[in-house]
Amino acid sequence: MPFSSLSDPLNLARACAALDAAWEAVRAEVGDDEQERIRLSYIIASLVAVSCEETELVERAVGKFRDGA
Repeated sequence: MPFSSLSDPLNLARACAALDAAWEAVRAEVGDDEQERIRLSYIIASLVAVSCEETELVERAVGKFRDGA
């Protein structure tokens, strides 16, 4: 599970909320592909510690996702 490495409850909550928001932003592009949602969750997990605000986290994650990261 991508978020299992997040021990801080605040970061975990931010990551979950960001995943929901980011998924809404990209779902039209990829459909309901569960593998793509998992890929997005790994991207979010990698960015949660370096993004101060949830909106920044969502924007950065969507950008990396669309770049094929």
